[in-house]
Amino acid sequence: MALNYTSGTTSSPKGVVHCHRGLFIITVSSLIDWSIPNQPVFLWTLPMFHANGWSYSWGMAAVGGTNICLLLNMLSSAPSTKPLDRPVKILTSGASPPAAVLLRTESLGFVVSHSYGLTETAGFVVSCAWKSQWNTLADTERARLKARQGVRTIGLADMDVVHPETGMSVKHDGQSQGEIVFRGGSIMLGYLKDQEGSSLCMRDNDWFYTGDIGVVHSDGYLEIKDRSKDVIISGGANLSSAEVEWVLYMNPAINEVALVAQRDKFWGKRPCAFVSLKWELSKKPTEEAIIEFCRARLPHYMAPKSLIIKDELPKTATGKIEKFVLREIVNAVN
Repeated sequence: MALNYTSGTTSSPKGVVHCHRGLFIITVSSLIDWSIPNQPVFLWTLPMFHANGWSYSWGMAAVGGTNICLLLNMLSSAPSTKPLDRPVKILTSGASPPAAVLLRTESLGFVVSHSYGLTETAGFVVSCAWKSQWNTLADTERARLKARQGVRTIGLADMDVVHPETGMSVKHDGQSQGEIVFRGGSIMLGYLKDQEGSSLCMRDNDWFYTGDIGVVHSDGYLEIKDRSKDVIISGGANLSSAEVEWVLYMNPAINEVALVAQRDKFWGKRPCAFVSLKWELSKKPTEEAIIEFCRARLPHYMAPKSLIIKDELPKTATGKIEKFVLREIVNAVN
């Protein structure tokens, strides 16, 4: 029914082939999970060419929705932004939003729902199902819980986090890391004209290996820690780029962040941070000051060893930061 190309943030984009059955399943599942009412007014902040708008291109037609097409860009960081008169619900999917960003966004009156999926799953298949008792928790704790990816939606048959070598499920302790795997009707048929690529990620009785590293908490909620290709091995220690990026986002001067591996003669690789700053700053921090900000909040081995400030970070057409471009930049001059 559809051919979608991945964003290509880590390598060349792949053609993802989806069938009618799979897209019907993800559409119905997404409507139910986000509690879409009949005849809603839907603001398109997600490009419709990105995983078919997470299936809402068909979903809005199914419920008779009104489509409004407009790009939503960093509202939480806009200067002189006033809180909303009425709440607006936002569905975010993909990389885990830093708790600091969630706090700023919800303080303006937005109600954020967090989900996770890939082009290969045709939309989001994991949702951070919110529990009413969490509403009484402190703001920072609510943001931490909401930043987790969550539990599988009704359209996904099974989800697990497995050890990359043994294929066994990891402990549900929020600490043991493994690769996130899915099985269900909305998973792609395979990559277009790429049998080798298809067989590498779809194996073990139709399990789809996402390439994302995650943990499962004791309550069964999934949390992504990093992309397998974004884990930085420095001096034998594994560094989660996502954890360092979260800390950097806590700095009120920073707009965007990406942590990549830089070659190092002694450590093999070391973490290098690329950041863009908020444009309205009257006084901009130095690279050294931002690194010290990290060192005060992280073990020193995890803090960036170098930092590069750019006006804007390179992105794909769907707004994802192109880390492979940043790796080429930093290692070309190293």
